[in-house]
Amino acid sequence: MALDELKSAIPDFAKDLKLNLGSVIGNSDLPRQQLWGTVLACAIASRSPKVLRELEPEAKANLSAEAYTAAKSAAAVMAMNNVFYRTRHLLSDPEYGTLRAGLRMNVIGNPGVEKVDFELWSLAVSAINGCGQCLDSHEQVLRKAGVDRETIQEAVKVASVIQAVGVTLDAEAVLAEQ
Repeated sequence: MALDELKSAIPDFAKDLKLNLGSVIGNSDLPRQQLWGTVLACAIASRSPKVLRELEPEAKANLSAEAYTAAKSAAAVMAMNNVFYRTRHLLSDPEYGTLRAGLRMNVIGNPGVEKVDFELWSLAVSAINGCGQCLDSHEQVLRKAGVDRETIQEAVKVASVIQAVGVTLDAEAVLAEQ
């Protein structure tokens, strides 16, 4: 099982991450598609080759072809949107917020899966990429669709642990090269 291999690669000083990884994936209350779409989108967003290599096969096995593609689409479109909207938000000139974005984001309107699932994956990726405006936007859509705060927080927990595991393993790989 790739998850076990990933957990075994986590160094002892990051034991909390090992425990949390097993917990947020193995004991999640999220439905299977929401969980594994979140895992895949976040593994991509983490930019960690090891995390993606280890988690992708299990995500693929737990997702339909449509959900697998949609999770990758969420990671892709949010990689763009998080930079764009975070920058507009951080610029002190409010006029940027009135300008037309002019960027294609058609997948958000037609992701090929339930809109709630795609929004949850987009929110999780936005948490990794640190875009407050996107976090607020996706959280509002989810809440209007009846998604409870616990579900939203569960996706953010998955995102935070996957990101932390990626950072830790990538740092250890660099240090091992010295």
